[in-house]
Amino acid sequence: MEGSTPDSLLALHEAGYREVAARLSGALVLDVGCGVGDESVTLASEGRRLIGIDYSADTAILAAREWGVTSTHGEKITTACMDGGSLGFADASFDSVCSSHIIEHFTDPERHVAEIARVCSDTGSVFVLTPNKPADFENPFHVYLFEKPQLFSMLRLFFEEVEVLGLVGDSEFQADFATRRASGDRILKFDFLNLRRFLPRKAYVWIYEHALPLVYRVLGSRVSGVGSGLDHTHLSISTEIDDKTPVLFAVAKRPRRPVQSET
Repeated sequence: MEGSTPDSLLALHEAGYREVAARLSGALVLDVGCGVGDESVTLASEGRRLIGIDYSADTAILAAREWGVTSTHGEKITTACMDGGSLGFADASFDSVCSSHIIEHFTDPERHVAEIARVCSDTGSVFVLTPNKPADFENPFHVYLFEKPQLFSMLRLFFEEVEVLGLVGDSEFQADFATRRASGDRILKFDFLNLRRFLPRKAYVWIYEHALPLVYRVLGSRVSGVGSGLDHTHLSISTEIDDKTPVLFAVAKRPRRPVQSET
């Protein structure tokens, strides 16, 4: 949410795409859940074609206007509206596939993983970024959260080779998260009966979307983290993952192919 999202959260996404870009190979790249394309275009380079898809048609159109063939930037991305659990591409189409903060939005994430494995080439790579469950803030949009062993097991169902790393913050970043978490916990205590758990999902999401910007304005930038100045340079990749690690970063290779039965 523009003007309401904490800088540290924006930094998480920026750092994730930075790490994906550093590991990209091949001429054809797919970004699943490209949004308006601002982060996706960091994966673009000369000699590489970047395809971005989003579940929202309006969002895919905005991305095309900003970064597509008719944009003032020149074509950096081709976008389309598509379901990340049912991709309209041929098998083994892409050299690299990015799934940044998408898998946690699926009630059945195996569909998504199966699809990104299917469209990845035999020599390609898939990159999956998702919140680390113990460190995640309450968010009605996050319906399926992972810890390292769970993410590893899920990906191993569809890939022969999987590595799960952590995206970790420095001391300044961790202090920002701690302040935001303490503030969030205080707010949630007002709902001491957990009534939000009994609301219809659409109602809970509506309240979250409309109340959160107001809450951030009331709290001010020091507590909300909006305008803190934190950026991707405060985050780095680590093999060490604990409950304070905000994001899991997985690299999966050698997709498993269904065995064709002989007739």
